[in-house]
Amino acid sequence: MRNILAIAKKEMTVYLTTPWAWIVFTFVSFVSSFFFIGYLVRFKEAHEQIRLQGGWAQATPDEQFLRNLTDGVVMPLFSTMLVVLMFVVPFLSARLFAEERRQKTFELLMTSPLTSVEIVLGKYLGGLVIIGATVAVTMIYPLVLTMFGSSFSATTSEKTATLEWVTVMLGFGALVVWGATLLAIGTFVSSLTESVIAAGLITFALCLMWLVFQSVAPNADEPWRSVIDHLSIEAQLRNPLRGVFDLRPVVFFSSVIATFLVLTHRSVESRRWV
Repeated sequence: MRNILAIAKKEMTVYLTTPWAWIVFTFVSFVSSFFFIGYLVRFKEAHEQIRLQGGWAQATPDEQFLRNLTDGVVMPLFSTMLVVLMFVVPFLSARLFAEERRQKTFELLMTSPLTSVEIVLGKYLGGLVIIGATVAVTMIYPLVLTMFGSSFSATTSEKTATLEWVTVMLGFGALVVWGATLLAIGTFVSSLTESVIAAGLITFALCLMWLVFQSVAPNADEPWRSVIDHLSIEAQLRNPLRGVFDLRPVVFFSSVIATFLVLTHRSVESRRWV
């Protein structure tokens, strides 16, 4: 375990002392703030329009999710961040092994008194901490809403909690799990090439194919329709992003992460003897 933590610390140091992590933090901050303001403006305009129309009793079913800040602002923001992570995580994962091979330090790493498992887990853990920090950037917006926002009951004039923090934390957990899954895929791809650019592009292409995979479900016949729906990202993260605790996505994405980490280990181990 000590070796794994040492490698993870080394990877975090590389991320934070080079532009890699800071570019990602800046990009995520800019994009998330842009969408946060957009969702907040839409929320405010919808409330003013519904008030003029006679209240929520006259609102359409499609407008009901705008009744509170959690469903109207925070959860749409988290859904958008799922797509944003698909762009930034391949950028972070691409260097994990490809950079070592490009700089000719991979052979030195392989001859060190470290096992392939320790190398893979250490690098993955270091990347995972950076992914967690990247996702944590988005938590500033629920905190801002809690500090400066207000919410009132739909039936009384009593003030209620601004956000449903259980729902918010489930959405945050969904982002972390999705980011961890993308990182596992990117780590495996990075172990196959010495080109950082190629590793990033291939990882992004694979994740994009998975994201749009669900679009073919409506045209498929059973049982393929059910299989595709089960494997789709939207289906797996639907409940957490609605504030419903569900262990199935945890098991599903944990299986995907474990699979790609095992593949990464086999890839690294095979090169030890080349």
